[in-house]
Amino acid sequence: MKQHYVMPVGVDDFRQVREKYYYVDKTDFIRTLIDGHAAATLITRPRRFGKTLAMSMLYYFFTMKEAERNRALFEGTEVEAAGERYMAEQGTKPVVFISLKDIKQPHYKGMVEMFGSAMQDIYYEFVYLMEGDVLPPHEKKYFQSVLDKTASEVDLQLSLKKLTVFLARYHQKSVLVLIDEYDSPIQAAWDNDYYPAAINFMRNYLSSVLKSNPHLDFAVLTGVLRIAKESIFSSLNNLKVASVAAGGLEEVMGFTHAEIEQMAKDFGVPEKYEEIKTWYDGYNFSGKEIYNPWSVVSYFENNCQAAAYWVNTSGNSILRQLLENATTAQTEELTGLLHGNTVSAELMEGIIYSDISENSDALYSMLLNTGYLTMVDYPDPYTGDDGTMRIPNWEIRTLFKKEVMRHLSGIGSDSKMLKKLLSSLLAGNAADFEEKLSGFLQAMASFYDTGAKESFYHGLVLGLLATLMPRFEVLSNRESGYGRFDIAIFPGKNQTAGALLEFKVAESEADMPQRAKEALAQIKENDYAAEFQRRGISEPWKYGIAFCGKKCHIERKV
Repeated sequence: MKQHYVMPVGVDDFRQVREKYYYVDKTDFIRTLIDGHAAATLITRPRRFGKTLAMSMLYYFFTMKEAERNRALFEGTEVEAAGERYMAEQGTKPVVFISLKDIKQPHYKGMVEMFGSAMQDIYYEFVYLMEGDVLPPHEKKYFQSVLDKTASEVDLQLSLKKLTVFLARYHQKSVLVLIDEYDSPIQAAWDNDYYPAAINFMRNYLSSVLKSNPHLDFAVLTGVLRIAKESIFSSLNNLKVASVAAGGLEEVMGFTHAEIEQMAKDFGVPEKYEEIKTWYDGYNFSGKEIYNPWSVVSYFENNCQAAAYWVNTSGNSILRQLLENATTAQTEELTGLLHGNTVSAELMEGIIYSDISENSDALYSMLLNTGYLTMVDYPDPYTGDDGTMRIPNWEIRTLFKKEVMRHLSGIGSDSKMLKKLLSSLLAGNAADFEEKLSGFLQAMASFYDTGAKESFYHGLVLGLLATLMPRFEVLSNRESGYGRFDIAIFPGKNQTAGALLEFKVAESEADMPQRAKEALAQIKENDYAAEFQRRGISEPWKYGIAFCGKKCHIERKV
């Protein structure tokens, strides 16, 4: 590998990247904006997909601050090659660039204080506005209140809009506004139960600067989710959205096939291209295959060791909530995704948090937007057909099994207990299997909301077993013999015997042994083991499992 190339892992400042690190040229995005743009453009992508670096690039190109020095950053780039018409726009605009990614406070007061600190930093960048008489005394007083962090909550909501007014008056030019991770405060508000107050704050903060603002040249926003107009972008009709679901601006973030091939050549490892493709390719943005940039950069920085470098769900409690309340049908569909299947669902393009739990397809929209799924076929606007999605690549398949399926079953991070449970099941140790499964049932905080239906227990166990894949094939509700088994575990190559699981719900703990025996008898009477015999697999372990509340009883027969 060529050692003079250093990958910018975790570096999102464009100047630093251009001066110190390997860079994949994304400056054609600038040409696209110069050729034509909406008053406001929102780009949604999963976490760690290069959003902040792209915004930093726009800042260094357009800002009037240190324009001559910044021009050197674009030497030899695509935007320079596009011609002088485009480079003439370099360093010509007053630019306000703010990131909201760190505004993640546990309460509303903290959120407002963090906004005060963020705006204090932004105003300090333009403290020269206080000089001379461009600002009359009352505006200087307002400006100083933001610098002193004494501005009222209402004044903070208007602070971004007012800054564009001040800058436009001073420079006699309209202002470019860049807002990175705009939805981060909203996600934190939902997680910490102050969502209504935060939405009202954000609606005023954003709408005031984006709607009917004659001092705004244009704005670019990034985030993970598109919050519905009714919820935050109130009456904003001039918003263009380039999203994971709808497409648009496909190549401005993430890497293309051609860029990956060149990268592999530059690092002296062209033979690694297929491995990179298997692990990190597969995101489909309107027909464009895009690679996860964080993972690819990490791959090269770690001497081309293929691994799952990208993580996400730890910061998304709404996704965890949706997973832990998934239906049995959804659990089966999610398990099928690990087998390479696709899933069809109606896509929620605009998210309204307060309504999300009422839409059964919200789970798949959330998995799509957060990067766990990618589009196969887009929804048909004429027929109303649903969109089709799949797991994009091997990395996400690994993480899907580890994170999504564990949250689905509510086991969190207790991997040791899960391993013991699975070992007991596959070894035919019914007593130990019963003990470990009972332990998981006891840990289910939302248990009594389930109504103790068989479908709940089915989904729980299916989620637990998903971690066996791909070493084992886990199937649910499939025909075999004279009926449909609940769950079957088929061993892979060099694996131990498989297993059949049949579930029953008992009305009382005293009835559990009898119900478990009935489940075991059902396996035999319906010859559920026929599929094992057809595959040439020796007799599986057979478990009849009865549930009652947070208790279970297991009968086993070889």
